[in-house]
Amino acid sequence: MEATVSQLLNGSNVLFLMLGAVMVFAMHAGFAFLEVGTVTTKSQVNAFSKILTDWAVSTVIYFVIGYPLAYGVNFFQPAGNLLGATQGFELVRFFFLLCFAACIPAIISGGIAERARFYPQVLAGAIFVGLTYPFFESLIWGQHSSWLQSMFETLGGAPFHDFAGSVVVHSMGGWLALPAVLFLGARHGRYLHGRSQAIPISNIPFLALGSWILAVGWFGFNVMSAQQVTGISGLVAVNSLMALVGGVLFALIAGRNDPGFLHNGALAGLIAICAGSDIVHPLAAFFMGGFGSLIFVYGFKWEQEKLKIDDVLGVWPLHGVIGTWGGIAAGIFGQPLFGGIGGVTFISQLGGSLLAVGYALLNGFIIYGLISKVLGIRLTPEQEFAGPDLSIHSINAYPEEHVK
Repeated sequence: MEATVSQLLNGSNVLFLMLGAVMVFAMHAGFAFLEVGTVTTKSQVNAFSKILTDWAVSTVIYFVIGYPLAYGVNFFQPAGNLLGATQGFELVRFFFLLCFAACIPAIISGGIAERARFYPQVLAGAIFVGLTYPFFESLIWGQHSSWLQSMFETLGGAPFHDFAGSVVVHSMGGWLALPAVLFLGARHGRYLHGRSQAIPISNIPFLALGSWILAVGWFGFNVMSAQQVTGISGLVAVNSLMALVGGVLFALIAGRNDPGFLHNGALAGLIAICAGSDIVHPLAAFFMGGFGSLIFVYGFKWEQEKLKIDDVLGVWPLHGVIGTWGGIAAGIFGQPLFGGIGGVTFISQLGGSLLAVGYALLNGFIIYGLISKVLGIRLTPEQEFAGPDLSIHSINAYPEEHVK
């Protein structure tokens, strides 16, 4: 009887996490459509191809290097051993956490769109997924977390809390993207004589579809971060919903009905809530998501118009800055004073969030600096004018329109 109950629980955990993995895997289609809708028509094939290639490379690299580095698990053993008494739970856990790791190059892809060389970026993504990301992951969630979390507990009064990756995933991806965008420079024609020149997006329905796919998959991203059936929380689900809605409504007003801000507002809210989704009150989640949306609307305008940084999808403010906000906000709204469950402190959350910023920027500048010098990361002016679809993939998104 005990064996039967144990097998049922193990099987339930495997199924639970596999469903979560599939939902987060589906989010990568959302990343792709969001980028395809935002870039020009001569960059759509490239967007789809980049994200699928990065996913494939990430799978191999994270299996061989990244996951073992983060969690101390060696997959180079007989398949029977991998299945073990837990019915392959560690394998499906790898699948689930791979989907998080592969978000890093998918996030970066949106910032560097339309002028980046293909294989140098694939190489950068492989380094991030194999080394940069899993090392930080190991410090927060993995095998090396005990000493760093003990330090946070000693200095800040509580461990650093990031339930579903506002900081570990989204902040990391957004702040890694910033050096890449700076090294690449702006797209041709984006800024002329110091003045901003808008480059129209290609397809609002595709942009909206990408947002919807991401939003639906995000419930797997957040809820299944419990990783065990016994840890599932309705609070995480409803907080994710409320943050999403807060992000949409705040963006609707602040963005003055702009559909780009509206659909990215949903994502801003979801990024903001990941870290504290298991400890804050739903009303707090609504305002955390709403404020995250304001960060994106005004941060995107500041980045593009004042700083003149051509971050095509605004991944630095969306993932980087809002991810940092999500980590810090968990230390504020997770307090019982605001209806939260507690167990967090502002000092620890601030410290962990800023640690991720510094770590990501250091890695981004070093890795992209080296790749830029050794291989080059930008298309030639002629290639950029023709567009990456033709220059890299030798076909455009709508071939029949060019048949003479």
